[in-house]
Amino acid sequence: MIRIARFFAGGPRDAGDALDDYYSASQWKLILLRLSKHRLAQVSFVVLGILYLQALFAQFIAPQGLTTYNSVYVNCPPSRIRFIDAEGRFHLRPFVHALESSRDPETLRKTFVEDRSVRYPLRLFHHGEPYRLWGFIETDLHLFGVDEPGAFFLFGTDSLGRDLFSRIVHGSLFSLTIPFAGVLISFLLGIVIGGISGYFGGIIDTIIQRLIEIIRSFPTLPLWMALSAAIPPNIPLVRMYFYITIILSVIGWTGLARVVRSRFLSLRTEDFVMAARVAGAGTMRTLFVHMIPNFMSYLIVHMTLAVPEMIIGETAMSFLGLGIRSPATSWGVLLQEAQRIQNVALYPWRLIPLVYVVVTVLAFNFLGDGLRDAADPYKQASR
Repeated sequence: MIRIARFFAGGPRDAGDALDDYYSASQWKLILLRLSKHRLAQVSFVVLGILYLQALFAQFIAPQGLTTYNSVYVNCPPSRIRFIDAEGRFHLRPFVHALESSRDPETLRKTFVEDRSVRYPLRLFHHGEPYRLWGFIETDLHLFGVDEPGAFFLFGTDSLGRDLFSRIVHGSLFSLTIPFAGVLISFLLGIVIGGISGYFGGIIDTIIQRLIEIIRSFPTLPLWMALSAAIPPNIPLVRMYFYITIILSVIGWTGLARVVRSRFLSLRTEDFVMAARVAGAGTMRTLFVHMIPNFMSYLIVHMTLAVPEMIIGETAMSFLGLGIRSPATSWGVLLQEAQRIQNVALYPWRLIPLVYVVVTVLAFNFLGDGLRDAADPYKQASR
């Protein structure tokens, strides 16, 4: 009674109050509490948040559009951001110098040299190329840029003179959302189909398991090629997005379905499940209220670890020419353009999309580890 009165009076709370809150907290509150102590998972969550915000506001962050190019700056290296000019004076506003192109007389390779006498200040919220944000907001405001005739390429340009940073930002919209949508679909398919197989058993279980074995018996690459060949070459971008998501989902649900089946086979004879049936609980309530929460930690980990697998899958499909096609782009398309040894040796900045793929995959893996530890009921009990 004293603790209750202190709570309503707003008085100080002691260790006993904190302990009572811990043991009376819900499962999701305990998961969030333990996740807040996992530093690596928190950093990964922030990194993924930045990447998805970048994808959401891609048109605003990217200085150029997907179809914008400049033949003068073909294979231009990343621009050097400077604060000190040629005369040794320091400037608070960063700037870039003008670029002059020339040909190497021996190799005939195009090179770029800075003209130190000309400066172009780097401006935030710069007015540049017009676009429609999210398809309906007309504006020309970009996060940064330089005034014409200056040129600023944060990650350099490609073989057509297109800004690589802009293409990476636009490509993140596909490389981050297609795998996430594919994981959601395969996650639902795996839980529903695997749950039906393990809960009912019998002939239903036999048919589902044979179907899973048939799908898993196909090698991944030939299956991708067969499914991609069924997609018409000239279709709208939205439909291509939908088809690639379906292809990744059709392949990705089988592993989770088998794990869910095995868990249901062991849980359907447990006392609490039998008690729920006797109490009159329906099939769906028994599945989603009493059985699935008992291995929720595995489902969470599987979902977070399946996203990087989908990202690698979409990247591999685009790298092989089976995924997103021009004029759209993704990280896999950008890596496909840099697959020649000559590009890697002469223009190493063309591999920067690989850094984005690696960072995203590691962030999802670290976040999955943190969620696994947070959702583990045995670790919670040990505390």
